[in-house]
Formats: sequence, C-alpha cells, structure tokens
Amino acid sequence: MKFTLSWLKDHLDTDATLAEITEALTMIGLEVEAVDDKAQFAPFTIARVLTAEKHPDADKLKVLTVDAGDGKPVQVVCGAPNARAGLVGAFAAPGTYVPGIDLELSVGKIRGVESHGMMCSERELEMSDEHSGIIDLPEDAPVGTPFAAYAGLDDPVIEIGLTPNRPDCTGVHGIARDLAAAGLGTLKPLGIEPIAGDGACPIDVRIDAPDLCPGFALRLVRGVKNGPSPQWMQQRLIAIGLRPINALVDITNYVTFGWGRPLHVFDAAKVTGNLVVRRATDGETILGLDGKEYTLTGEMCTIADERGPESIAGIMGGEESGCDETTTDVVIESALWNPRNVARTGRDLGIITDARYRFERGVDPEFMVPGLELATRMVLDLCGGTPTETRVTGYAGHQCKTVDFPFAEVRRLTGADVEAAKSTDILERLGFDVNGRGEIAKVTAPSWRPDIEGKADLVEEVMRIHGVGNIAPLPLESHGAVNGRVLTVQQVRTRAAKRALAARGMMEAVTWSFIPAAHAAAFGGGAAALQLANPIAADMSDMRPSLLPGLLAAAQRNANVGHGDVALFEVAGTYESDTPDGQRRVAGGIRRGTATLTGAGRAWDGHAAAVGVFDAKADALAALEACGAPVDKLTVERGAPDWYHPGRSGLIKLGPKNVLGHFGELHPRTLEVLDVKGPVCGFEIFIDALPEPKRKATRTKPRLDLSPFQAVTRDFAFVVDADVAAGALQRAVAGADKQLVTGVTVFDLFEGAALGDGRKSVAVEVQIQPTDRTLTDEDLEALSGRIVASVEKATGGLLRG
Repeated sequence: MKFTLSWLKDHLDTDATLAEITEALTMIGLEVEAVDDKAQFAPFTIARVLTAEKHPDADKLKVLTVDAGDGKPVQVVCGAPNARAGLVGAFAAPGTYVPGIDLELSVGKIRGVESHGMMCSERELEMSDEHSGIIDLPEDAPVGTPFAAYAGLDDPVIEIGLTPNRPDCTGVHGIARDLAAAGLGTLKPLGIEPIAGDGACPIDVRIDAPDLCPGFALRLVRGVKNGPSPQWMQQRLIAIGLRPINALVDITNYVTFGWGRPLHVFDAAKVTGNLVVRRATDGETILGLDGKEYTLTGEMCTIADERGPESIAGIMGGEESGCDETTTDVVIESALWNPRNVARTGRDLGIITDARYRFERGVDPEFMVPGLELATRMVLDLCGGTPTETRVTGYAGHQCKTVDFPFAEVRRLTGADVEAAKSTDILERLGFDVNGRGEIAKVTAPSWRPDIEGKADLVEEVMRIHGVGNIAPLPLESHGAVNGRVLTVQQVRTRAAKRALAARGMMEAVTWSFIPAAHAAAFGGGAAALQLANPIAADMSDMRPSLLPGLLAAAQRNANVGHGDVALFEVAGTYESDTPDGQRRVAGGIRRGTATLTGAGRAWDGHAAAVGVFDAKADALAALEACGAPVDKLTVERGAPDWYHPGRSGLIKLGPKNVLGHFGELHPRTLEVLDVKGPVCGFEIFIDALPEPKRKATRTKPRLDLSPFQAVTRDFAFVVDADVAAGALQRAVAGADKQLVTGVTVFDLFEGAALGDGRKSVAVEVQIQPTDRTLTDEDLEALSGRIVASVEKATGGLLRG
C-alpha cells in the first residue's frame, strides 16, 4: 500500500514530521517498507529561456540561452518544438539525474554545439506521459526556485506492508485513523453528504447470485465531460505507480486508494438494457480493460447486460463498456463481493488488480453507499453532469460483532498494566463501541474491522496503540533443576534419519505436499477425501500418499539440465486419509543413474554401475538403524507396493505384522506415469511405526556374545517350494534354539530339474555360540535335528541329501 505524505494529511490533521510518522506506523503494526523522499527532484530549478536560435547544423534543434536564476546564463541545445525565448520551464544542470530517461547529465556536444544541461518535459520528470514539448510554466513562475516545490513533486511517498487481516488500512483514511488513535494528530471527518438525484436511475440491476454479491449500488450521471484528470490527482496516482487514464477512471482509482472502496464506471451508452449479477456460463468470454480476453467458468461472478458479461465482478471491468473521451453518460457502480470467490477467480484467471486486493480481504460494507456518494461528488466537480437517484439492491445491512472483553486480559496475555480507562479510550479512538466500565465490557467492532473475532484480537488492538515497547522485558524463570527432554522421540528420529542419509551421499530435498492426481493414483492415493477443494495450481490437486513422486520429479528436473546421477532424500509427512491419524512421518529417498554409494558419474571403462534394489535396501536399513530400529530382528519379504518392480523390491518388517518400510527399483509403468527415465531405485521407511524405546532405567546386563567358548558353524541345504521366501526359512532356523543360534546366512540358491518342478534348494550357514560349556557331538546332532524339524514345520522343506 503506497500513499503520499500530502495525501495522508488530507485525512489527518497533524504537525508530525515524516520521520515521526514512519516510526509510528511501524510501531502500530503498519510496517513501513520504503520511503521515497523525492530527493532526486531537488536539483531541478525553474529557469527562463532568454534566447532561442536555430542550430547551425540541424533543422529541428535550437540553441537556447537559459537563466536559472543565478545570474550566469548557460547554453542548452534543445529539440522541443515549443522552445522559444521567454518560456519558463524546468531546467536540469550537468550532474543531474533525470529519472524519466534514467540518465545522469553531463556537458556534451550536439552537432558540434556544447550543451550545458537540458530543459525537461513532463515525461522526463515522470509527471505524465507528455513529451511533445518541454514544460511551459506561467510567466510569473519564480525563476531560480526549486521546481519540485512549485509543481508538488517534493511529496514523499510511503509504502507499508499490510497483513491480510487489516483490510481497513487499504485506504489512506484507515491509515490516518490508526495514526490518530496513536496520538499523532486528529482524524478529519469524512464529510460525505448525500447528493439529491434528478429522477430514478433508468438502469435496473438484478442479483441472481446473492451468495456472491451481498449488495449492489449504482447511479447514472448524465452529461459528463470526460477528459484528463486535474494535475494534483495525476501526480498522486503517478507517485504510487498508477498511470492516469481519464478523469472518470482516475476518480475510481483515487477513491480506491483514498478510502479503500473499489468502484467501477460503465459508459451508459455501451450498456444494453438492465444489469444482472450472475454466475458466468462455462466458456463465456470477456475482453478485459487490460486488452486480454478471459474465458470464464460457472464458478465466477460477472456483471452482465443483455449482450453478455461487462465486468468480472470485483476484479476488472470490460473493455467494451469502458469509459473514454467520448463518454457523456456514466454508470457508477459500488458493490459488495464474496471475498473467497474474488480470490479464487483472480487466481484462476491470473489477474492481479487493486480492486481484487481489497475485495478478497474484505471491504467496509457500510461504506458501499457513502463511497458511491463520494465518487458522484468528485464526478460532478471534475466532469460536471446531472446525477439520478441512487439505486441499492440486495443489501440488508451489516451485523457488527460484539465481544465480551475482560480488561484483565491485557495483562494476562501481554504482562503490561494498561488501565481499563485507557484500554477503553484506545478502542473508542479506533472506532470500537465500548459498553460497560466495570471489569468486563461489551465491545462492538466497527464495520471496517471484519478481522475481530475474540478478546485476544482486542488485546492486540490495545497493545499496538499503547506501544509494544512499553512491555517490560523479563528474564525466564529458573526452575532450579535440569530441564527434561526437549525433543520428542519423532523429532530425534527425524534428525537421526537425515544425518544417516546425508552421510550416505544423498542430498536433502524439500518437495510440495501436493501432487498431480495421476501421480497420487500411481502411488496408492487419489481418494476424494485427499483432493484439495481449492488447489494453488491445477497440477497440485491431491495430498501426497508418498514422498517418492516429488523426489522422482525433482530427480528428472535435474536430469533435464544435465545432472542425471542424483541421490535425494526427504523426511516429511505423507497422507493416507483426511483424519489426524491419517498422516505418517516418513523418510524416503531415491537414487538415479549411477548415483550409488561408491560414487556417481562416468567410469573410465564405460561400465559404471547403475543403481539397483540393493542400493535402496542399504539406504533403508541405514535409516532404520539410525532411528534405533533393531536391525538384527528385521525381516525382508516380498509384497512391496505396486509402484516397485515385483521381482526387485521388498518389505521390511518387525515381527509378522509391523511393516517398517519398503524398497526396490521403480516399476517402468510407474516411471512412465511420472515421465521419469531410469534406472531409478527408492525406499520409504515409516518413522512413526517404530516401537517407542523403553524409558525406565535398567541395569546393565552382560553381553552374551562375549562367550569364552568357541563358536561353531554348520551348513544346511533345504529343498522347499519355489514360492517359499528365504527369510521364512531363516526365521525357522533361528527359532529352533534362540539361545544357541546367533545368526543365519543364506549363501546358495539352486533350482534345477533334479529337484523337481516348482522346487528349489536354499543353503544356509548357521552360527552356533555356546555360552556355558563346550558343545559335544551329541549336542550338535540334537540341535541339527531341531533345526530340520523347525524348517519342515514352518516351510515344508526337507533336508537335501
């Protein structure tokens, strides 16, 4: 939000300096982002042309003698057609920066004649777009004085950053109200008087979408003369970055920034029949005032006549009904629009306007009609004409919110002692109605403060005007003891997983929680409950069911710019349902190309190893181990999700039911959906699926693996059905005697006709560690028998002869 100092003083009676005003604005929550004090205009002075002679070597140039008021006339070469002896204008001496042409002047020669500065046009001083000639001032303009002061160019521009909850300060009047409440002056009254109309407005309006338009006011002004707006208005609009167009359009912009009340003007001669506020029909088009054609949908609100849409409600008017120099009858519109609908329409169409900025935050509903009266008065003053009566449709009045406000809340929430009387005074100066002078008052928010919801909001209002600097700093209380654990188990595991994966050469990525619907469906998502009702982009419509789609897309973007060998990881949330329990904490990662743990890139022999299932498995187990999972008790089985290659993937489980993660090479079908080229492998582990660690202290137990007795290994080969997992056989062997069997390793797999169809041989090495005595041959034979029996019972396998 930008405004000039003089504009502010039109609404605020104050003697405060610019520095005092900017300091106060920041202290009351309207943070000043920039101040342009117009120092660049200080070097320009009012000068008189003494002589004007034709340039000896150029027909269109003149050699001027210019008096800048210092008694030392200088020579200036000028090409302006209106340059003449006796003209008074704006002079820039050598060394002056001219903003309109972005140039610092120096003494130079033009066609062999020296020029010591220049006489400036309005465009060169950014006063307007006029550049057909140099500035021509009245004969009595004071020569030698600063031109900026004479022309009003020394008016500082202040820019503040507004938070979305302060729609009341999208106009200069609202900012002045806050400064007056802070003690920096007195707010000037609006002084808006109703204007009597000559007969009823001949144009009627019908509201077919009352949920999108709570109220609509308009009136017709006949016989206007539309031309350029006055210089003072143009200067203020230019100062805040707006281009003056014509008086009627400039008035709407001036009211928008001055009072936070967006308006629109229609050329009545270009409106066919009456107006109707309705939802657009899918596919309807409108040519906007910016010269672009927009295609509307059924969710968008429009003001239409018998021909079709004439305005995109609350955002932009149409070119076909716009006002220009031929306009003689004008329809002035002041309406209320649904903020959510305006925001969504503007985003879908990609339109950012000053009207949208205000309507999507919420304008003062009670200022709809006064804003129309204000604009009508300015039209009559600047353009003339005869107004009709005002026509108001649909508006049922505004119900202000009342909050029970205990004055003690100020101290409870801020620690500052503010007397009830002072709190009351502050709120009333801000426009609140305070009833009750006891411990609790009923406070009614004004119509321009839709952000006030509860007593905490009122405390904020009191403290920002009272001054947050008046809150005394206090040290934190000492508890006299060592504090307990600060981080939760999940936070500790998150940090550990990130460190472990980074140590394995992977780069951390942060991807969007929203992904395209097709990507979500490819990874088990796509449920209606996880589709966004108001996505920020068409390709971000679903909450992600997995981290892998975002990581794969990031890897492909890197590959597209020449970085194909990448290893990325992320630790974040995924979404399985729309309930609070449906979010999971997941650590996931992918490797692409040759980005293995041993290195990435081209090999000298041309045979660099591509990533594969075992790279993903190692990453997953490393992350689980860092999170404290009992890796020696984990099992790897088939059954990974469909987005992995069925023969090159696996599930990681703790016990028969607790799935801790999955890994593998990505299925070619999945990569095709995401438009990703391989080879790619990936994994995901579920941090929140790990059992909580024991918190009570336990006594140290002796390590059983430090036995004084010699360990023994025995090899077994079992013939089992081809669909029996090696992990199931390992568990059966380990379960035969959990005290003696300390490890089971698969070292051979054989399939052949000699074993029969659908059969295979799995050979394992069993580590046996006695703890209390040396095992005898009889002990080993008995253990072998138990191992064979356990395998036969669990898998149906037989000892291979």
